[in-house]
Amino acid sequence: MIRLLIADDQGLVRGALSALLSLESDIEVVAEVARGDEVVAAARASQPDVAMLDIEMPGMDGIAAGGGGR
Repeated sequence: MIRLLIADDQGLVRGALSALLSLESDIEVVAEVARGDEVVAAARASQPDVAMLDIEMPGMDGIAAGGGGR
């Protein structure tokens, strides 16, 4: 089972990705966040295997969030 975190500031996109990927038998969406500055805390709490990050989000962009908020 692949544990996935989805980060996207557009709720419709985030929800659609979550719904579609949840249909896969080997993927479990374990966290969804709307802001880049929420990614690190959500990742620590949910321990995903993979994080799908939008590049442009409020708070912090996906590139900085993917680097641990550096």
